[in-house]
Amino acid sequence: MLRLESLTKRYPTGDLALKGVDLEMPKGQVLALIGPSGAGKSTLVRCINRLVEPSSGKVSLDGVEVTSLGGRALRRMRRQMGMIFQEYALVERLTVMENVLSGRLGYVGFWRSYFRRFPQSDIDEAFRLLARVGLEHMVDKRADELSGGQRQRVGIARALIQDPRLLLVDEPTASLDPKTSRQIMRLICELCGERDLPAIINIHDVLLAKMFAQRIVGLQLGEIVYDGSPQGLTDEVLTQIYGEEDWSATVGKGGEEGEAEESAEHHDLPEPDRDRLAGMT
Repeated sequence: MLRLESLTKRYPTGDLALKGVDLEMPKGQVLALIGPSGAGKSTLVRCINRLVEPSSGKVSLDGVEVTSLGGRALRRMRRQMGMIFQEYALVERLTVMENVLSGRLGYVGFWRSYFRRFPQSDIDEAFRLLARVGLEHMVDKRADELSGGQRQRVGIARALIQDPRLLLVDEPTASLDPKTSRQIMRLICELCGERDLPAIINIHDVLLAKMFAQRIVGLQLGEIVYDGSPQGLTDEVLTQIYGEEDWSATVGKGGEEGEAEESAEHHDLPEPDRDRLAGMT
């Protein structure tokens, strides 16, 4: 579904951020990209939709070579790649609904977008998505009135209203508290499962990656040094990715223990919320 071939990025400073990365992922897979700061994670995510231009190599989505496209063809391809940003990238003075509908700007003409006149089908889908991410009661709130978790939910809805074939997620939990981080990761993974949507999630939190991702790719100095299951993240592998450290607490988390923690977290919620979350999982 997505293929990267010998993907390389060298910045004008001479720094080599990616060193010939090869990667394939199928439809519907949620992949967590981990590694230390400066490993090339954000660069890799942004090279896929060419927010950062690769120096060499190929990116192909469903058999179409993204790296060879330009102009209108590239803009059409970018519509098929939903992006969720660490810093949310919302327009602060616009409402929640207007921010979500901005995800449809690539599909409507200039004047309709200028006057914010979207088709009724887009408006209906925006309402449906906002209900799905739990913000149906905040449709008319300005973005600058929202908490971090609420802003990220708006960003998720905005990405999904594009009806993408691939979801690119750059540090979705970096500015969030631990509980909200889990809720956001759970929501992203549930939505991907509902839509059979593949996702690449650049994330620093190894425990969250192990808890929610189906596959983990570890980057070190622009190269893939691990590609496998969450269960394969041993202390030796984490040392290879991040350097020498006592990883016993990290390796011991995830799997059954993570599920137990999730269950306990749900148990502490009021009964209506527990029922709602039970229906989502």
